[in-house]
Amino acid sequence: MSTERKALLLGESWTTHMIHQKGFDSFTTTEYVEGGQEFTSALQGAGWRVTHLPAHAIETGFPATEEELAAYDLVVVSDVGANTFLLSRAVFGRSASEPNKLARIRDYVLGGGGLLMVGGYLSFSGIDAKANYGPSPLGDILPVEVLRTDDRAEHPEGAPVRVPAPEHEALGGVGAEWPPLLGYNRTRPRPGGEVLAWVNDDPLVAVGTAGKGRVGVFTSDMSPHWAPPPFMEWSGYDPLWRALASWAAGA
Repeated sequence: MSTERKALLLGESWTTHMIHQKGFDSFTTTEYVEGGQEFTSALQGAGWRVTHLPAHAIETGFPATEEELAAYDLVVVSDVGANTFLLSRAVFGRSASEPNKLARIRDYVLGGGGLLMVGGYLSFSGIDAKANYGPSPLGDILPVEVLRTDDRAEHPEGAPVRVPAPEHEALGGVGAEWPPLLGYNRTRPRPGGEVLAWVNDDPLVAVGTAGKGRVGVFTSDMSPHWAPPPFMEWSGYDPLWRALASWAAGA
């Protein structure tokens, strides 16, 4: 019997369309990027199988049935807003009805699945509050309260991390000295949740339960720009993600 753990990473991709103006003339360039490679590598190094579903593929590639979703030990939502799950072309363009993907993730967790939300410009509330997870089906099961305004905290000078519970199994024994971060999503602690690490005076890592499942959050990036090179190269990077993923999955 296989003991391989499976994670579904949702998001962590973007397309940049640029206009270059040079005097009278202009031209455009377009670049598509997929992030999260370091996170994926960290989990794969501990025996996980990671399936990455980029933001644009969520509409058609999201597990079609409860059984397909339940095949994963962990769902990771990173830097992709609630609208991507809620507004497919069928719903937005043809006013057709279809199952609510975020409600299905919530039900998956309540039934015993694991969920990890990672920060970014389109996580939690996000830039201009466009991520909008607070009123979504995931809002009430997170171990932190999502704000209803733009929640970004930008700290180009570096925001210090404080770890009051370094011994918690979800932190992987990485200690209390963490590299500073360049930003994060502001949230509020929620009763029933446990904050394991703080950035300035806001939650950075928090964990909790929902129904039969477990939920964790990391409110900064898993990759640049909020996670600068010293954090990405930190010896605690891989152990932290492995431990947080394993805790959320109940493994």
